[in-house]
Amino acid sequence: MKQELHEIYEKYSSDLYAFILRMCRSEQLAKDILQDTMLKAMTSADSFKGDCSVKTWLYTIARNLWYDRLKKAENRNQPLDSIPEPAAQESIEACFADRDTALRIHHLLHELDEPYREVFTLRVFAELRFADIAKVFGRTENWAGVTYYRAKQKLIELLKREGLL
Repeated sequence: MKQELHEIYEKYSSDLYAFILRMCRSEQLAKDILQDTMLKAMTSADSFKGDCSVKTWLYTIARNLWYDRLKKAENRNQPLDSIPEPAAQESIEACFADRDTALRIHHLLHELDEPYREVFTLRVFAELRFADIAKVFGRTENWAGVTYYRAKQKLIELLKREGLL
């Protein structure tokens, strides 16, 4: 069992960390949530039903842990601005030739409302199928596809506004 968990960590931790970092925009917080995600996966491995991929299951856990943190911040009347600023190293820069453009696109992505930003991130950066995205949100595959399309349209509008398209 320990060997299997180690293999899961080795296989998914890098992509999972990048996904979490895109949500929270703080390296330290992303590391904390990644650690909590793996701990929760380890302690609740028996509850994994196998009705989705391990990757989808881990992304769901991470997403829920992030939302739990946001809810706790709201319940303490702590402004969400107190969540740390974006990390200096953006992991999406490898996707683009020009670092400045990559950073501008990354910041524009954070202008999208939820669930658009998250669905777009899961589809493009985590390379999840619509069926897997639907499972993360507890919605239909059609919902995931439509939400992704709308997110893409909104991002295109933002890119045009910034003169990047």
